[in-house]
Amino acid sequence: MSEPVVIVTGGSRGIGASVCRKLGVPGRTIIVNYAGNKAAADEVVADIQKNGGKAVAVQGDVAREADVLALFHAADEAGHLVGLVNNAGVVDMSQRVDEMSVERLTRMFSINLIGSFLCAREAVRRMSTRHGGKGGAIVNVGSAASKIGSPGQYVDYAASKGAIDTMTVGLALEVADEGIRVNAVRPGIIDTELHASGGIPDRVAQLQSKLPMKRAGTADEVADAIVWLMSDQASYTTGDILDVSGGRAILP
Repeated sequence: MSEPVVIVTGGSRGIGASVCRKLGVPGRTIIVNYAGNKAAADEVVADIQKNGGKAVAVQGDVAREADVLALFHAADEAGHLVGLVNNAGVVDMSQRVDEMSVERLTRMFSINLIGSFLCAREAVRRMSTRHGGKGGAIVNVGSAASKIGSPGQYVDYAASKGAIDTMTVGLALEVADEGIRVNAVRPGIIDTELHASGGIPDRVAQLQSKLPMKRAGTADEVADAIVWLMSDQASYTTGDILDVSGGRAILP
């Protein structure tokens, strides 16, 4: 039988890299998708291989349909798809809505939302029993921002992640009897380089004292939740959204 394969988008850094390393066990191939940092993706692949797993780094922008198709073609060549982690995403510089350009909004929704839809589409085409597949699992990475709104910083990012919540529930119900489970995690303030890409490299330090647990979460803590949702231990869990926010997502 061919090797089971899991695709992790945005797998070269932060939460995605941690998920790749945790899922990269012997008997499974991980497709480590990255947008531009090949060296970081190669490092993740090397770590997986050191532990006896198999992995392939595949460059691609999830906002480009051709890249998504190439990504899934790489998975087909490696074995049979059993899982997708829709992790790739971006933030932008802090801005009010009345300052946002069409270019910014297009980039935000193309990567964070349309990219997740394209990847989910291709995963369903391969894993659904309706299409001759044997089932599988999809985990979408949302954000506590979808509940908070992120006013004065990036309402567009929060809105894109709110749409991920809706997509998760709708897709889960759509394919529930086709062998595919679809869930999501909503991270809170997590100590990764994502904050720097949004122009606030010290955001964790700025917010730490205001967080319920007085600390940020780690990429590994979010990855552990994703790995559980991908596993057979979560076999009766679908359409659920798990907050991994240290209580931030329930603040008034």
